[in-house]
Amino acid sequence: MKRILAAFLAGGLFGLGLAVSEMINPRRVQGFLDVASWDPTLMLVIIGAVSTTFVGYRLVMKGGKPVLDEGFHLPTAREVDGRLVVGAAVFGAGWGLAGYCPGPALTAIAAGFAEPLSFFAALIVGSLLFDAWRRRRG
Repeated sequence: MKRILAAFLAGGLFGLGLAVSEMINPRRVQGFLDVASWDPTLMLVIIGAVSTTFVGYRLVMKGGKPVLDEGFHLPTAREVDGRLVVGAAVFGAGWGLAGYCPGPALTAIAAGFAEPLSFFAALIVGSLLFDAWRRRRG
């Protein structure tokens, strides 16, 4: 129960941060990518997030183990392969075109906006198509 409550609180705080920084507005993301009328808001949010993570990660890792688990679950893959590059490119193109990535889209839906519903529909269809393709390749 503690883990569910912690996840709910962390997700709520994340969503609140996205809403306060206006990252649930796709025009903010698209404005960041528009060289003709550049909006630096996204860059400031990224700098704040990276700075907080840089400091927070080091403090948390000094604690030895997490509060609600037996150990940390860190990624082990280190190599950059074709799947990673293609996946990042597709994600980035979709993010730039739609102005959403999954976190802000879900937060926007929770805030009552209907626009990101089509984004989520495309995300689900794309995920299912990739899974079917991957299974066929064996």
